[in-house]
Amino acid sequence: MPHFNIDANYWPTTAALVGTTLSPYMLFYIQSAVADKGIQTNEYVFEQVDVYSSTIFSNVISAFMISATGATLFIAHQTIATASDAAYALRAFAGQYASLLFGLGLFGASLLAGAVLPLTTAYGICEAFGFERGVSRSFREAPVFQSLFTGLIVLGVIVALIPGLPFIQVLVILQDVNAAMMPILLVFVILLVNNRRLMGRHVNKLGLNILSWITTVTVTVLVVVWLLNALLGITF
Repeated sequence: MPHFNIDANYWPTTAALVGTTLSPYMLFYIQSAVADKGIQTNEYVFEQVDVYSSTIFSNVISAFMISATGATLFIAHQTIATASDAAYALRAFAGQYASLLFGLGLFGASLLAGAVLPLTTAYGICEAFGFERGVSRSFREAPVFQSLFTGLIVLGVIVALIPGLPFIQVLVILQDVNAAMMPILLVFVILLVNNRRLMGRHVNKLGLNILSWITTVTVTVLVVVWLLNALLGITF
């Protein structure tokens, strides 16, 4: 059963879990993708269905991942340092095809991240500086956007090919950084979606504001606790 722990590894792992669930890139990507697709106001309901259904689906998948890990690797006290460790460990507990299934799932997630994260960065930079952007634009029409998008994909491939790079540790650190950024971004997002001049009749409702502030405060407290533990060694 999930429980609080004062172990030194607990808080950075928890912060990383929040950082990868409420990733800053999502806040940029969704609005940029909506604008890029040219969705009109009367079509927002379809975008809402898209976002809500994918959110539910991804959380169901995460729940199964946690349950499967707890029922196999945790019970056997298996220490996982690399993705291949997890794949081979699962084979011993869940059958010979478990490793293949794990590998296919990881490959799919990698392709998604390898495309969406560079795309989000290209969107953000081009929007900030006023460059032409859009996945349907050619290199001639949007040279900065397409160069950033392509260059970041190549950079990701180069980093992935670094021999001996401790990927899991690197991912945990990166997701911790994501978690640290989230409180600042969430505050600005809440302020923007409550600006009636910008949002008009789509301004945030009371219920969503309450949920948003609860999320922001919770993430902020978690980040503060993690930083106190990491920098000063204070345990809770």
